Amino acid sequence: MTIHLLKCFGAAPGGGNPALVVEHDAGTETERQQFALERQLSACVFIDRQPDGAIVLDYFYPHTRSPLCLHATLAAAHVLLTAPGAPPSLVVHTAMRAQALRLARRASGLLIGLAPQAAPAVIIEHYLPSELMGQHMHLLSPPVIASIGSPKLLLEVADSTTLRALRPNLELIADWGRLHGVNGCYVYCKLADGRYEGRNFNHLDPAMEDSATGVAAGALAHHLQQSLSLSQGHVTDQPCLIRVEYAEGEIWVGGMVQSST
Repeated sequence: MTIHLLKCFGAAPGGGNPALVVEHDAGTETERQQFALERQLSACVFIDRQPDGAIVLDYFYPHTRSPLCLHATLAAAHVLLTAPGAPPSLVVHTAMRAQALRLARRASGLLIGLAPQAAPAVIIEHYLPSELMGQHMHLLSPPVIASIGSPKLLLEVADSTTLRALRPNLELIADWGRLHGVNGCYVYCKLADGRYEGRNFNHLDPAMEDSATGVAAGALAHHLQQSLSLSQGHVTDQPCLIRVEYAEGEIWVGGMVQSST
């Protein structure tokens, strides 16, 4: 087993959301889940090389297996595309849903390309955002579920002060998400300079809140039908910056990746 620790989407050198990339592992799903639980990082991704040369990525949070995690994918892209003799691009697939992901190394950095996915058809009652957030919520736009592979409930609030003060009901979010096939809530706001800021809620432990959530940034770009820059991680003291390039039928998500010791 070979293990790489990387930080992804950092807004500055030394920062970012940590992920473990594991190669040459033959563990079962149960063993991989135990591995992730013991490490207590926001995500682990296992690189599985098939006999035909195909590459499959298998994602685990400490509390559950995941169909897709883009900061872990960005970490895997660093391992796969920056080694000596590595190609400039690869197509890999996810373990749970066999979703195709395009990994590319460009002058601007590493990028992940993927297609928007159909979101679950869920009726969102008007009281739901307030229940999930544990307080009365005034939203600037109707709540919506969007997906590029891991569906998110998107909630728009007025400003970063409101966003950073949220203390949601994480157990209720998890229960509602399991019932409807939605991987948590992403609450966001538009900043004065045109960028966005967001927070992701899908872990049961508040201390495990994501500092960067690429699937949510991509889902937001898909919903808004525009490219965007999104900051995250201020509440976790790990500021991150996610860049999303939007085109009809295609989303590219990228950011800084650094090795960590």
